[in-house]
Amino acid sequence: MNIYLKDNQLATENLVVGTSVYGEPLIKSDDKEYRIWNPTRSKLAASLLNGMEKLDIPENSKILYLGASTGTTVSHISDIIKDGLIYAVEFSPVTAKKLVRLANQRTNIAPILGDATKPKEYLNIVEKVDLVYCDVAQPTQTELFVKNMNIFAKEDGKGLLMLKARSIDVVQKPKKIFKEEEKKLKEKGFTVLEKIKLEPYEKDHIAFLVEKNF
Repeated sequence: MNIYLKDNQLATENLVVGTSVYGEPLIKSDDKEYRIWNPTRSKLAASLLNGMEKLDIPENSKILYLGASTGTTVSHISDIIKDGLIYAVEFSPVTAKKLVRLANQRTNIAPILGDATKPKEYLNIVEKVDLVYCDVAQPTQTELFVKNMNIFAKEDGKGLLMLKARSIDVVQKPKKIFKEEEKKLKEKGFTVLEKIKLEPYEKDHIAFLVEKNF
């Protein structure tokens, strides 16, 4: 996986040399340019810094990204999968406009204005993928993740769910919510390969890396 550790910071080799996406520093090393990957702006970076080991993203990967927002994490994945494609789904039309501008610079990003709770709306656009990445903070985040996994994940595909406890229940303790949502994943036929809490970068968040038992 094309991720580098530079001066105790994560970085990806810049696919669009000379261009910063969200104000991140650009550094030169061995005639290459790298973008510093901010873990307070990207849950994937936080997961990797906190020890996630079983996630592999080859250069030719096809990825469905749910909750793409303005494309901060999407842009780093774009660096990683130089020969792949990211289907980036975003619900907000205003936010999606920024995502489109990013896709104009990076041809391996396919922005989709859509609702992740209704995957059939983009069924004719998205192919089977190697990874379903979900970062949609709402009460049914586990359910919509499962729905998309069942439709779009390849037989050997994996899923990465960035789960926000406070979006599910503001009263219950996050630890209890994490256990309940993990149970749901297992009941729906998924094996949890890794679970990584995202503190200190994100409060009350956990990352579940899963694969489906076909």
